[in-house]
Amino acid sequence: MKDAWILVAALLASPLAAAQDNFPSKPIKVIVPFTPGAGSDIAARYFGGEMGKVLGVSVVVENRPGAFGAVAAGVVKSAPADGYTIFLGGNSPITVNPVVVKNLSYDPIKELRPVSGLARNTNVFIVPPGSKAQTLAELIAEAKRRPQPMNAGTPAAGYHLVLEWFAAEAGIKFNHIPYKGGAQTYADVAGGTLDFAVGELAGTMELIKGGKLHALAVTSDTRHPDLPNVPTVKESGFPSFVSYSWNSFYVRAETPDSVTQKLADAMATVMASEGARKFVRTAGTELLPLGPEAMRKFQMEELARFQGIADRAGIKPQ
Repeated sequence: MKDAWILVAALLASPLAAAQDNFPSKPIKVIVPFTPGAGSDIAARYFGGEMGKVLGVSVVVENRPGAFGAVAAGVVKSAPADGYTIFLGGNSPITVNPVVVKNLSYDPIKELRPVSGLARNTNVFIVPPGSKAQTLAELIAEAKRRPQPMNAGTPAAGYHLVLEWFAAEAGIKFNHIPYKGGAQTYADVAGGTLDFAVGELAGTMELIKGGKLHALAVTSDTRHPDLPNVPTVKESGFPSFVSYSWNSFYVRAETPDSVTQKLADAMATVMASEGARKFVRTAGTELLPLGPEAMRKFQMEELARFQGIADRAGIKPQ
């Protein structure tokens, strides 16, 4: 009887093992929690397409925005854990939502496992071109001089946390004006409705170069090559202040190791290519070449940082 059960178990396991060995044998889907045309969507389409070329299959991108990324995460959670459905993660759905969203419908640690980092983008502090504050030091001085807090805007919750971090470091207060997206945020800075804002450099680059916005400082570790005269926050007196927005590929946590590794190996090939380097140069971003283990470590560090910022600022999940 024991031998019979062993035989049954072997017969049941063999199709699964064969499926893993033959992976991938059909198109792969990438579920993106943002609208078409967004920076993360563009990254998902490029890196997904290149990964598909390495694996020899097509990759289809599906945009499922809504509920702070929960709609897209729900699609991935309900799909089989076989590697054919990938989640386009990033700082918002992976490390910001767990801090600011109450009763989040997915667990980015327990229910998702990293495959590879894709790209990262520096943030930037911006003011109207005619602002009295033309440097970060002048912004801080102006904020401390005024009897009422300055109006500061952010296009998403992650940027709010970055702003709170900076305010705590600089010892200033501000009146936070939240927006849903960058376009209106940046328009209101350009028009003087907002005194300053923190946003994504890729989304503001043309406005900065066109003189419609003035960049005070970028949050990257080094100056951005397209804006060599704009200092970093780090070199402006805050040596530990480095922050990026980023995106990455994830699969369901139950996905077999062999399948996850095939995806990760394919992405490692993509990330080492000249095409990938050219893509991020054109997009104004940087590669984030982190495999599964390194990406998980990075994710946990980001999550701990955002949680610490929220705790100090008294920000509770809503």
